[in-house]
Amino acid sequence: MPEKKKDFLDARAPARTGTEPRWPAVLAILAVGGLNAALPEPLSFGPWWLLLAVVSVLLIPTVITYRTGRRRMNQVLGHLVLATVTASMVWSLGMLIARLPAHTDPPKTLLLSAAALWTANVLVFASWYWRLDAGGPNQRDLHADHNDGAFLFPQMTLQGEQDRDWRPGFVDYLFLAFNTSTAFSPTDVPVLSRWAKLMMMVQASISLMTLALIAARAVNIL
Repeated sequence: MPEKKKDFLDARAPARTGTEPRWPAVLAILAVGGLNAALPEPLSFGPWWLLLAVVSVLLIPTVITYRTGRRRMNQVLGHLVLATVTASMVWSLGMLIARLPAHTDPPKTLLLSAAALWTANVLVFASWYWRLDAGGPNQRDLHADHNDGAFLFPQMTLQGEQDRDWRPGFVDYLFLAFNTSTAFSPTDVPVLSRWAKLMMMVQASISLMTLALIAARAVNIL
């Protein structure tokens, strides 16, 4: 290959400066499984241990494919894990809302269930934002900095030397999801992508139903 052409291709190639740690995302998914185990059995899809067992089994090949460099398969498995915990959370929320008119659950159960589902909602959507933003963590690992994505983090607008190689991590997306569930807005992180806006609308709606319908009902009958 001619020297000039080689230099041109090298200049276009993204610089790999390290990888995002995956363990916070793994812990978040396992925490969702643990929160599901804390719900009353009528609100769970199957036995209390089923979701935790399923996500634990699915996480094993997800970690293996990441370690072996099979990015496409890792992405598919990551989406499968998140789809599983999302479906379980929505099922539990639907069952809890459906049981409200019958007044079968005591206030303590309602409050604990609402707290578990609200926390799971934050963790699940933080995981989705982390998995989808700018192509996901595997794609973000290929770039030295983060200047394109669905969210405009404050560090992306700074011009300092120390901000040029900044990239978001799982905690940044967790903070974004927490703000969405509490303030019902992205606060300091503007949303640029339409898919992200739709997902944040869904997350805020789930949080609102959990707080307004379930927690408020529990406090009302105390």
